[in-house]
Amino acid sequence: MEVLRTILTIIFIIICLALTAIVLMQEGKAAGLGAISGAAESYWGKNKGRSMEGALVKITRWLVVAFIIISIILNIKRF
Repeated sequence: MEVLRTILTIIFIIICLALTAIVLMQEGKAAGLGAISGAAESYWGKNKGRSMEGALVKITRWLVVAFIIISIILNIKRF
């Protein structure tokens, strides 16, 4: 059981580092002056989910789910 706990801890640390890097790579959610001029309704504004930013958001969600699940598993006392 100690080997499994060590492997999960290493995976947890890798997820933490990846999550930190991916969150720092994302742009802020503030619309800025683009919302005033209508730039948010452009082609790039509508297809943001298919861009690199959309992929980063999806990866962030999956890493957060893995982070929560592994942290719960590591904190079970019987494990």
